[in-house]
Amino acid sequence: MRSARLGVLVLAGLLLLAAPALLPAFRLELLAKWLCYAIVAVGIHLAWGRGGMLTLGQGVFFGLGGYAMGMHLKLADAGPGALPDFMVWSGVESLPALWAPFRSPVFAVAMVVVLPAVTALLLGTLVFRQRVRGAYFAVLSQALAAAFVILLVGRQGLTGGTNGLTNVQFFFGLDLYDPAQKRIVYYLVVLALLVVFLIAWQLNRSRLGRLLIAIRDGEDRVRFLGYDPAVVKTLVYAVSAATAGIAGALFVPVVGILGPADLGVVPSLEMLVAVAIGGRFSLGGAIGGAVLYNYASTGLSESFPSGWTYLQGALFIAVMLWAPRGLAGLLSDGVALARRRLPSTSAASPGAAASSGAAASPGTAAPPGTAAPPGPAAPPGAAAARDGVTA
Repeated sequence: MRSARLGVLVLAGLLLLAAPALLPAFRLELLAKWLCYAIVAVGIHLAWGRGGMLTLGQGVFFGLGGYAMGMHLKLADAGPGALPDFMVWSGVESLPALWAPFRSPVFAVAMVVVLPAVTALLLGTLVFRQRVRGAYFAVLSQALAAAFVILLVGRQGLTGGTNGLTNVQFFFGLDLYDPAQKRIVYYLVVLALLVVFLIAWQLNRSRLGRLLIAIRDGEDRVRFLGYDPAVVKTLVYAVSAATAGIAGALFVPVVGILGPADLGVVPSLEMLVAVAIGGRFSLGGAIGGAVLYNYASTGLSESFPSGWTYLQGALFIAVMLWAPRGLAGLLSDGVALARRRLPSTSAASPGAAASSGAAASPGTAAPPGTAAPPGPAAPPGAAAARDGVTA
């Protein structure tokens, strides 16, 4: 089973590396966009699949990372001493103090991770200490996403308002209108997904990952054992937020635009639905679900623009009712069923039982109907010594 999973991962990696040679520029840009959502799915897998935290507000952290990167890119496009285009249109005469530090690329890249992580740490400390969980935490995180969008829309001169940050032209010297240089951005997204995947994979295998599962399945029991579930959940929630921030930062050069419509309540729900369909308990299932969901969303919305939303809701309900472990769970159950139905090695080779019997009793076999001669009696304590038990 492990070798099969490794083979699937290697095949997926080779396909991602070969995609620029196989896909036209427009489709490659779409794939890069879907991979950004796959990075978000890794964080949702950690928070929801492993920790049981139903996060309906990942769009907030996605937006914080995206706006941190977008602010730097807009300042770089404007040039030294100039204002971003939307500020000029809004009548802003001087650069706001909030924007000034983002002229530094080092500060902007750091804020991509720090802003979402610190926000999640503050929220987690306030919420998990009060033992808020389940549907209450889900509603709270969703309300945070709605409030964040209202804040962005209401500050036209500071955030771009409803339009957001648009017309991003360069990404650290790369011309985003040049297809050849846009491929470099695609490979950066693939690299970021690989790094985030390896971190999550190692976290799942660590002691913290096992403790996280124990908290998900029985938080009160873990607390009675002397652990503080609030600390563990807050830490993992911050890691999940940081991955969403990285995805948002890469989303800006991939798409060239970031606005409130990309990080509100509806996009946050879609991120969660994608992970649920793929399989929230499986790291590979979460990534695959994000890619497949967005692929279906793009393809089916082109063919059925008015019916895709209903199909989307029906698909989520069907998965929650009949496949709570998602497509990854169905695939795992199918492989297990196929293995149980395959003939065993002993049944396939009739001489296996005879050879094992001969090895068990080194003496000559007794003829049919004759009792086998008794062998020499074992000395006292031999069985105990063989099993490593002392009298």
